[in-house]
Amino acid sequence: MSLDELREEIEEIDRDLVELIARRTYVADTIAEVKAERDLPTTDEGQEQRVMDRAGENAEQFEVDSNLVKAIFRLLIELNKVHQRDNR
Repeated sequence: MSLDELREEIEEIDRDLVELIARRTYVADTIAEVKAERDLPTTDEGQEQRVMDRAGENAEQFEVDSNLVKAIFRLLIELNKVHQRDNR
């Protein structure tokens, strides 16, 4: 593969990542609506831990640095919590 072809592949992967983040954000927003309707707290530490555990397991499965993957998921979780709090 040429350098240009590899860069095109990265561009496609980046687009896919953004699409997945958008999907995840939509679902997280829907969860926030359900929590608000049921007067549930924004934060569920047990669920957050399960997400982090899964992230680590998935990282290991795909042989990716689990610290990197967990850092990305921690950022996604924190940004979703801020967004949920701002929209309550």
